[in-house]
Amino acid sequence: MLILSSRRHFLKTTAAVAAATTLPQWFLNETAQATAETPSPNDQPGVALIGCGGRGRGVAREAAQHGRIIGLCDVDDANLAQAQKLWPEAQLYKDFRKVLERSDIHIVVNGTPDHWHTFINLAAARAGKDIYSEKPLTLTVAEGQRLVKAMRETKRILQTGSQQRSDKNFRLACELVRNDRIGRLKHVNVWLPHGRREGPFAKAPAPAGLDWDFWLGQTPRMDYQRERCHQTFRYFWEYSGGTMTDWGAHHNDIALWGTGYERSGPVSIEGQSLVPMIPGGFTAASEYAVLYTYANGVTQLTRSTHGNGWNGSVTDKAAPQHGVRFEGSNGWIFVTRGKIEASHGDLLMTPLPSSAPRLYASDNHMKNFFDCVRSRKQPICDTEIGHRSVSVCHLGVIAIRLGRALKWNPAQEQFVGDNEANTWLAREQRKPWSYETL
Repeated sequence: MLILSSRRHFLKTTAAVAAATTLPQWFLNETAQATAETPSPNDQPGVALIGCGGRGRGVAREAAQHGRIIGLCDVDDANLAQAQKLWPEAQLYKDFRKVLERSDIHIVVNGTPDHWHTFINLAAARAGKDIYSEKPLTLTVAEGQRLVKAMRETKRILQTGSQQRSDKNFRLACELVRNDRIGRLKHVNVWLPHGRREGPFAKAPAPAGLDWDFWLGQTPRMDYQRERCHQTFRYFWEYSGGTMTDWGAHHNDIALWGTGYERSGPVSIEGQSLVPMIPGGFTAASEYAVLYTYANGVTQLTRSTHGNGWNGSVTDKAAPQHGVRFEGSNGWIFVTRGKIEASHGDLLMTPLPSSAPRLYASDNHMKNFFDCVRSRKQPICDTEIGHRSVSVCHLGVIAIRLGRALKWNPAQEQFVGDNEANTWLAREQRKPWSYETL
């Protein structure tokens, strides 16, 4: 069992932190060469946005720089109205299946809630569309297995919206770790924002213009509550996994990239919910800790930034913001949005040798997707990577909910000797929103 005091001792015995306010020039020079602009065809592919909430509209604005937004779809008229202000010429839909019938729509931007991602992605791929899908890519591990298989069969391009993969700070951190810049990697600390702990919530009539039953989709039939819909849906197990799958799909993804397990996963998981949730309120754990172990012995502790740490110990205050810290035998590197720092400056500033392996280079997540749509090469966060990244989150959620240690076979994607845990890899789908509909 990992004791957090050892992490604090590690910090006390390392050199002073060296923060990089600007990235090393050697890395910027290499990046400029690796991601140089290439001439793009004059075509403007037709794009449909399915899921027109705030995040969906934000991603569609990025897509509009590379294609034409000609279709808008949402089960809530209020979201459609907001999107129509941005793209008044686009045709409006309440049913995504009508969108997929159009031959002039080549790309789907999927900005729906988490429990709709896989179903729409599968339908879009089978309709011959390429897909930019918001993260987390799936609601369950089994959904990811099915989606990976479908994307291989249809040969469509899917980019998972884990945009940190296209951020220079995160790529530099992972490239250095993969090249043993911090020595032998021993441990990864991942801090995620804590979730919300509120309730109980009152039932209410669904707003006019919202098809609540359609919004629920495959999930159990529930009376409408304002908190269950739109921005706060992710704090219910039924539709998401709290911040473990929301922010975890970002930072756990970086942990996998840095450790080299981006197409595999851990071999053991142990999770704890650190505070009880309020009956009748949000159900996804708001404060938690999950310990992962990989086949090479590297451990990873993923925990919320608020509350207690593992087994009730005090949370390490050395990195109060969310992010990822790789710890090795010769130092550590911490990375988060807008910042990278290390136990001493040479870890960042010394160039890697020309023979050192490099990672996939992208500096614009949406452009990388559209470039790959044209070239038919895989994007930086393809279906399998998106599936494996969120699988780590799903495994953490299962461990938190079961409250015990679990053994995992990443090749077979099954728990070892634990039939109960394996039943949690999929969920019963409410008809008509089951796979048979596809």
